Amino acid sequence: MSALRESLGFLASRLRQVGIFVALILIVLLFQVLTDGILLQPQNVTNLVVQNSYILILAIGMVMVIIAGHIDLSVGSIAGFIGAVAGVMIVHWGWAWWVAIPACLLVGALVGAWQGYWIAYVGIPAFIVTLAGMLIFRGLTLITLKNQQITPFPDELRALGGGFLPDISGGTSVLEWLTVILGVGGTAALLFQAIKERRIRRRFNLENEPMAWFATKTAFIALLMLAITFLLASYRGTPIVLIVLAGLVIAYSALMNNSIFGRHTYAIGGNLHAAELSGIKTKAVTFRLFVNMGVLAALAGLIFTARLNSAQPAGGTGFELDSIAAAFIGGAAVQGGIGTVAGAMIGGLIMGVLNNGMSILGLGTDYQQLIKGLVLLLAVGFDIFNKNRAGGGSSVAKRFKLKTTPPATEQTTSEAQPKPAERAQTPAEPAPPVAAGSRPSGDA
Repeated sequence: MSALRESLGFLASRLRQVGIFVALILIVLLFQVLTDGILLQPQNVTNLVVQNSYILILAIGMVMVIIAGHIDLSVGSIAGFIGAVAGVMIVHWGWAWWVAIPACLLVGALVGAWQGYWIAYVGIPAFIVTLAGMLIFRGLTLITLKNQQITPFPDELRALGGGFLPDISGGTSVLEWLTVILGVGGTAALLFQAIKERRIRRRFNLENEPMAWFATKTAFIALLMLAITFLLASYRGTPIVLIVLAGLVIAYSALMNNSIFGRHTYAIGGNLHAAELSGIKTKAVTFRLFVNMGVLAALAGLIFTARLNSAQPAGGTGFELDSIAAAFIGGAAVQGGIGTVAGAMIGGLIMGVLNNGMSILGLGTDYQQLIKGLVLLLAVGFDIFNKNRAGGGSSVAKRFKLKTTPPATEQTTSEAQPKPAERAQTPAEPAPPVAAGSRPSGDA
């Protein structure tokens, strides 16, 4: 009973982090029922991963920018622009795909450096710079494509957006065994890493999760990974873009959690002035964040273009809104300093499941936009509620002057004030002497 009470108390203190994961599970179960089981069909799960891969990649860079206290409104236009550049390089100029991909990533880095310079070293707010970038690179996309599509692309590039790992069983097995091996291996690695981190925290007497909650959470995540592995292996195996996405999530999670650059990013978002006083090169960190965002936007643009097998003038439209929503739904704070890569992935999956489930139900884009907007508003409102709860009071309570302090504090405060009798017994200070020939100031 004490273990259960301890676990519930821990969950209450971590309501913000746990809430988004629970919300994802509830949304999946809801649409699984509403779609009569279509949502979790193997083919639909595969489509869900492929269709949302570029949004999830953008969400990785976006949450890092938001953690530092900035925003990037240009990522959708950059993704569309890089798709146009890839079309010109590969289709018109005849470049090999393995040359065009690094070249496009380099162009994305240059675009990020352009915006990062204005933000970090000139001092223009990121909102203004990236808003201008959204217009600039949308215009460059139209100029590059001359308002026409460019197609087709080679099969090797198309595999990046919609290809699968080879089937080692030759198609003779019910399950694709390479996917099974990767899924089981990834689950085992996750369990090993979770146990290792718990032992390290215990060794250094750091705050740790209750054992009951740790065991429940780890077992649930392991079962979830195995279930996804089974669903993917039942269709065509592992999408190549899933391998790319998994590698990015692992690399950037390690970067934000275990590197100096990650700690500096959190410090800048938490308190910029304090970070500067502590010797952090805030301008350099901000510049690198936007260079990184440009590279990830370029990668997302390549994947989107490869999946469609076409570079389109409207490519990337609205990507910035979905990636920003994924970061905020995933727990990033509006003012910066808070957020995780894993949380952004969960937020992106929530948006993806909503899009996919509503499309299966036949809802129009008008209702889809309405529902996604409400979900974003509720997610940020839930974040504000948790902050007010942790702070001991809300703006509503302060507005109406409601008492949010415990009675003991009020009593202590009142006891600290001298009583009337005590004030009367306090000797008064002697009055200053009055010079001869002068009158006191109180005389008429």
